Amino acid sequence: MKITFYGHASLGIEVGGKHIIVDPYISANPNAAHIDIDTLKADYILLTHAHGDHILDVEAIAKRTNAVIVSNAEIAGYYGAKGFQSHPMNHGGSWNFDFGKLKYVNAIHSSSFPDGSYGGNPGGFVIEGEHKNIYIAGDTALTMDMKLIPMRTKLDLAILPIGDNFTMDVEDAIIASDFLNCDKILGYHFDTFGYIEIDHEESIRKFFNKGKDLMLLEIGSSIDL
Repeated sequence: MKITFYGHASLGIEVGGKHIIVDPYISANPNAAHIDIDTLKADYILLTHAHGDHILDVEAIAKRTNAVIVSNAEIAGYYGAKGFQSHPMNHGGSWNFDFGKLKYVNAIHSSSFPDGSYGGNPGGFVIEGEHKNIYIAGDTALTMDMKLIPMRTKLDLAILPIGDNFTMDVEDAIIASDFLNCDKILGYHFDTFGYIEIDHEESIRKFFNKGKDLMLLEIGSSIDL
């Protein structure tokens, strides 16, 4: 499983021979100006919620690649009505895709489209594939619901927001990693806006002091699990 960071909360995942894009907000992110969305491969697009900083490039990518948009029922229905392929899910539900098993799990946040229309309840994803399991938290506060995830799935990596103000901060993300029984963390949702700028060295040190590994990737960089 290969995971690429495209800035903010945008990810590329290669698993089971398939390409997944998560929450594509790339073309308007000045920090990701070197990423050309027209070169990105996508069989699936996973959306945690409907905010503009998570869905900006969905239609451009889906139109070019014919990717299946996977999200909650409201978001899937929104794009389905526009003629895009979609797969609706809801909290607690899972589906066996050709890249692995995907589960839609709780997140504490808000969700509406940029035009103000209803975006359903926000969520996160657990992906079980190629003997590696990851959790993509989406935009969320720290929640006790995270304790439920390791009851079903042993995680190899947790992808957590750490920018504060709109989501968890570093300290809450450390607690979240305890709840998840996962000490390998990829941080995201930081530095894009002034509200969510972080001190990288201090953040990494705080995780290290708790015996955990926080990875902060450069935009365009990848890790292999």
